[in-house]
Amino acid sequence: MKNLTGLMKQAQEIQARMGEMQERVAALEVEGTSGAGLVTVTLRGKGELKGVKIDPSLMVADEVEILEDLLVAAHADAKARLDDKLQEEMKSVTGGMPLPPGFSL
Repeated sequence: MKNLTGLMKQAQEIQARMGEMQERVAALEVEGTSGAGLVTVTLRGKGELKGVKIDPSLMVADEVEILEDLLVAAHADAKARLDDKLQEEMKSVTGGMPLPPGFSL
């Protein structure tokens, strides 16, 4: 019976840490860049797009496709950085234990 009580207590602690982590994730912001910093995209912790910065030198009508590609690349970079941060946060909550399949934030 002591083991069950210990497991319940541990589950409650993890649940409390998950709530704290979700608050930190909501406040998290990451930037992704492309084109050697010519395009910067900022994402919030839940994946929402917060901002886009474009170097004025890219504002050339004939090069719209390049700008579009750089925006996509900057977003992908920001998303990868966000995913890394989320994994770090999750490890801090679970103590490095792997999550069950299908579990997400």
